Amino acid sequence: MNFSKEPLIAFKDVSKWYGQYRALGSISADVHKGEVVVVCGPSGSGKSTLIRTVNRLEEIQSGAIHFDGKDVHASSVDINKFRSQVGFVFQSFNLFPHLSVAQNIMLGPVNVRKQRRAEARTRALELLDRVGLASKVDAFPGQLSGGQQQRVAIARALAMDPPVMLFDEPTSALDPEMVGEVLQVMKSLARDGMTMMCVTHEMNFAREVADRVWFMDQGSFVEVGVPDEFFSKPTSERARKFLSDLRTH
Repeated sequence: MNFSKEPLIAFKDVSKWYGQYRALGSISADVHKGEVVVVCGPSGSGKSTLIRTVNRLEEIQSGAIHFDGKDVHASSVDINKFRSQVGFVFQSFNLFPHLSVAQNIMLGPVNVRKQRRAEARTRALELLDRVGLASKVDAFPGQLSGGQQQRVAIARALAMDPPVMLFDEPTSALDPEMVGEVLQVMKSLARDGMTMMCVTHEMNFAREVADRVWFMDQGSFVEVGVPDEFFSKPTSERARKFLSDLRTH
């Protein structure tokens, strides 16, 4: 793994509380340019909270998160401008139902980056082709399957040319037969060198695509390692139980 020395995302002693409940406890970790990190762990382990702190969908109580060298949680940060630079794909697709697929993808480039509509539409067509949906350009979200909607959501995030893509359980709301088509798109992004941080239960994806796996429980890292080691000889009892439970399912 030859990644840049400077991390693109750096968590430094990050903690988050909901009242008395500690959701994240002193997390320190880096994601480097071109790296694919998969965050996994049991429900309630803090995975989604962690990924949502990167673009400030969740605020932190202590520590710091640096994105490309800048402190994300500094009061001087223009949140909307910053978020427009970070690709985020949610469990639910969050597409605008009254806009066509192309219009959904063009929205950010036209409104935020002031791109000309014709240029934005050309780019939307390229991205739809990339996610295998060129024929759906003028369809509406309600006419698409869940897997297709999630692929449109990925294309929409890519339209802003983000330096990193964050995925928060992108396949968990999908029927099993649609999961593969979304993972296929994510794999192709990884092959093209996109920096990615993915919260997912799809362990085959983690094994194939991740450069590193972060295994969390109760708001902390229990184990961090390369997929081969994590899957073949996890060092913690907690990780062993998690993997054996997954295999049973």
